[in-house]
Amino acid sequence: MDLVFATNNAHKLEEIRRIVGDGIRILSLRDIGCHDDIPETAETLEGNALQKARWVKERYGYDCFADDTGLMVDALDGAPGIYSARYAGPQCDAEANMELLLKRLEGIPDDRRTAAFHTVIALLQGDGTHIFTGSVHGRIAREKHGTNGFGYDPVFVPDETGVPFAEMSAEAKNLISHRGRATRRLIDYLASSTTNNE
Repeated sequence: MDLVFATNNAHKLEEIRRIVGDGIRILSLRDIGCHDDIPETAETLEGNALQKARWVKERYGYDCFADDTGLMVDALDGAPGIYSARYAGPQCDAEANMELLLKRLEGIPDDRRTAAFHTVIALLQGDGTHIFTGSVHGRIAREKHGTNGFGYDPVFVPDETGVPFAEMSAEAKNLISHRGRATRRLIDYLASSTTNNE
């Protein structure tokens, strides 16, 4: 089975391919000749995921899925939320995003630095639309730790491990991460629908 992952984020593409494994071939936008700057103008994670998937499906005709992920920090009333990738500006600079987040949390005690990552995946397959979600709860560290992963991984500490994502192996992170959980729900759906159609 071939599916297009509607993202321009090379880190996300690599992570999804690792989670999915060999059963499904994940095509990139570059693989299908799509070099568009796909808009993300919805007001929810689900809306943005659907917007990206529909863009590819309607213009290129491929079954595809897209995700949108947000980091919701309780002490910041849910920010950065849907603006997580461009928190410090449209250049989508991960280092600048983390620096701004840590600056805005200065003076906030550890017990109030709680946060959660949420991922929504929208799958457009045939005439159907399907939504899959995944979440992980944790807290924001006071400084960056580790060199693995991407995005906010050096400052997000999941409750399950007590160490930042950036200090975990990709395999360990994917077992508990928001994107890993949402992707496994996508894979389970694809496996069951394939079995039911045989």
